[in-house]
Amino acid sequence: MKYYIIAGEASGDLHGSNLINSLRQLDNKIEVRAWGGDLMQDAGAKIIKHYRDLAFMGFVEVIKNLGTILKNISFCKKDILDFNPDLLILIDYPGFNLRIAKWAKSKGIKVVYYISPQIWAWKESRIKTIKSCVDKMLVILPFESAFYNKWNYNVDYVGHPLVEVVESFIQYQESPRKNWADRSVIGILPGSRKQEINIKLPIMLEVAKQLPEYQFIVAKAPGIEDAFYTGLLKDLKNVSTLKNQTYSLLYEAKAALVTSGTATLETALFGVPQIICYKGSSISYEIAKRIIKIKYIGLVNLIMNKPVVRELIQADLTTENIISELKIILENSSKQHQIFEDYATLKRLLATGGNASNNAATIIYNFLK
Repeated sequence: MKYYIIAGEASGDLHGSNLINSLRQLDNKIEVRAWGGDLMQDAGAKIIKHYRDLAFMGFVEVIKNLGTILKNISFCKKDILDFNPDLLILIDYPGFNLRIAKWAKSKGIKVVYYISPQIWAWKESRIKTIKSCVDKMLVILPFESAFYNKWNYNVDYVGHPLVEVVESFIQYQESPRKNWADRSVIGILPGSRKQEINIKLPIMLEVAKQLPEYQFIVAKAPGIEDAFYTGLLKDLKNVSTLKNQTYSLLYEAKAALVTSGTATLETALFGVPQIICYKGSSISYEIAKRIIKIKYIGLVNLIMNKPVVRELIQADLTTENIISELKIILENSSKQHQIFEDYATLKRLLATGGNASNNAATIIYNFLK
C-alpha cells in the first residue's frame, strides 16, 4: 500500500512515526511519502517537507506568511497526484490539512484523519468540511466521540498514543528513577516554534536567575538550530540544555514550566507537577480570546474538565507569578498529592482502548482492505 501522510508539527511527527511503525507490522511492503520530521523519516517515510518550515502560529503570523502557505498547498496537491497514494492520512494541522482534504475528495482520493482538529475549541463550522471530505476520523481524546456524535458523525476513539510512548520510555530506562523529593531539576519546555520561544523563554529564564538552588534544563526543539538559543541562554550558571532528550528531562524533573500543547500531557504522564505557560502576540491573543470557546488551554485541564494545574496566560505570565506557583507545587504537600491523584485519573482515561498507534493502524488497514 502507498500512504501519503501530512503532519505539520513536532507532535504530529511523533504520532506519525509510531503509526508508520504499526502499519508496517501489518504490511511490510508499505511505501510512505510524507510531510513531517526526523522521527517519521527514521520510521521509513520519505520526507518531502519538514515541519520546521511549516510552523506559523497565530493569526498575524499566518497572514504574514500567506504567500508561502498557498505555495505549499499548491505544491502538496501536485505531489500527491504524482505519488498517487492508496490513502491520504492527515494528522492534526487543520488550517492546511482540511484544505487538502477538500481537494483530495474532489479527486477521488480516500482520506483518513488521525488526531482530530480541535474544532470543539473553535471553528466548529469545520465539521461540515470534515463530514463531506473525511472518510474516517480517528480521535485520541475521550470527549471527542461525544462531540462528533452531536453532529451525527461516527468516529473511532483509539486511545491516546502518548500513553504507550511514555510507558515504553520509562520501561527501558537503565537507571531507576530518583525519589521525587530528592530531585533538584526543573524542566523548561518552551515550545517548538521560534516565535513562541522568543516570547516565553526569556520570562522562564528570569525565574532561573532568582532560584539558584535549582538546576533548570531547557528542552530544545528538535527542528530548531542550536545557535538560535545561544543569545537567550548567555551567562546563566544554573541553566543547561538538552536536545532530543525531553523524556530524559521529564524522567528526572521535580517540576516543569510547559508551553500549552502536547507537552502538557507528556509532563502529566511522567507525573511531573507543572505550570502551563502561554503568551502570544497581543493582536493574535485578543482575536483568539474572542473566538475560542474552551475554559482551559492546557490539555490536562481540558480532559479532566477542571484546573488540575495552573495556567498562566498572556499578562499573567510573569516571573513573579511563575515563582509563586512553583513554590506552591514544590512545597505544598496537599497540592502535590492532589496533582498526582488527578494525573493518575487522567492516565486511566487516556489509556482506555489500549495501544493507540496499533488501534489506528488496524482500523486504517481494514478500511483499505
